[in-house]
Parts: sequence; structure tokens; C-alpha cells
Amino acid sequence: MSTDLKFEAVVIPVADADRSKEFYSGLGWRLDADFAFDNGFRVVQFTPPGSPASVQFGRNISSADPGTAQGLYLVVDDIEAARSELLAAGAKIGEVFHPAAPGAQFNPADADGRVAGPADERSSYGSFATFSDPDGNTWLLQEVTERLPGRVSEATYASVDDLEAALRRAAGAHGEHEARTGQADENWPAWYAAYMLAERTGSELPQ
Repeated sequence: MSTDLKFEAVVIPVADADRSKEFYSGLGWRLDADFAFDNGFRVVQFTPPGSPASVQFGRNISSADPGTAQGLYLVVDDIEAARSELLAAGAKIGEVFHPAAPGAQFNPADADGRVAGPADERSSYGSFATFSDPDGNTWLLQEVTERLPGRVSEATYASVDDLEAALRRAAGAHGEHEARTGQADENWPAWYAAYMLAERTGSELPQ
């Protein structure tokens, strides 16, 4: 199949659209739309910072019970920083944890399955934190610093901060590269570009 199928929005069930609008606005998410119609239908759309996908809610938009959307992923480069920002914005977000067994991140009732603190050596895909909206729809933060191959084929950066962080990681890795070779690398722009593309796409990083 060659036609692009771009997953761009997910509907979450809420009881009070205005309350949810206030909550997500308070988190600093971008309000894309708020359209109400005479037949009672209303759609509100927000996009998290740096996200290619959005969330929608409103009235007569879902038959699911409010609060039944669970484990919605928010992928971050630095889970401690992301948690601090969400906490400051008013989200009641839990402590960072890592699962003791596969899938424990989806089972909040299994206290023994969640180990306090980030994953050992901050391994990519291994650290989590959760928060809920006013209806109980749950969001799952996951720290991803190195991607598995195949998930992303292009290097894109959603914001200036995102690009700056990638450049800083490349700079640190390039410094180690120069230390190993024992000489300055005059072709550092090409090395940076190769590193940043490989990091984003999950390919083998240059040494």
C-alpha cells in the first residue's frame, strides 16, 4: 500500500467540554478548534507541544463513557523536565517510575509492578510517569532518547527547543569522537548531520 495514512487525531470521551478545555489550555497545549453546531454537536481540538497528533473532545462526539481513554502516550526526550513542566502547569502527575515487569506501566493497581525512579541507565523506552484529566482519561509519559530502527524514516524537529536539544546531544557525542581520534574534525557539520539523522531514525550512530 503506497497511500499515506496519517494518524493525526484521537477522540477522548469527556463529561464537560468546557472543563476539559480549561484543563488542556492550562497545560499549555495549543487550541486548534472549538466549533459548536445547532444540533448540539461540538468539537474541541488541542495539540500537545511538538506533537504531530492532536486530541479531540466535545459533545455528541463519542459514545464511550467519560474517562475511559487510558494509556495515551506522550513521548518525551527528558521525562524529569517534562514532568516538572506539567506539574507546574497544574497536572497531578505521579513520580517517575519504570516497570518491574513488561506491561506494568499500564496497570496502576499493581503497585509492585512499578519501581520508583527512571529505568536503569535511563534506557530508552523504559521510564514513565502518568497523569489524568478531570474525567480520568490517563496520559502516559514515556522517555525515548534512542529510537528502535524503522519507527521514523526522517529527521524532523517540532520546535526550536527540540532542535537545540538534538544539537547539544550531537555536540557532546562529537566531542567524544574528537577525543577518540585525537584531532579536531574540520568536517564537523557533516558529522553532526549524520549523527542527528541516525539518532532520530534509530540507525547506527557514527563513532
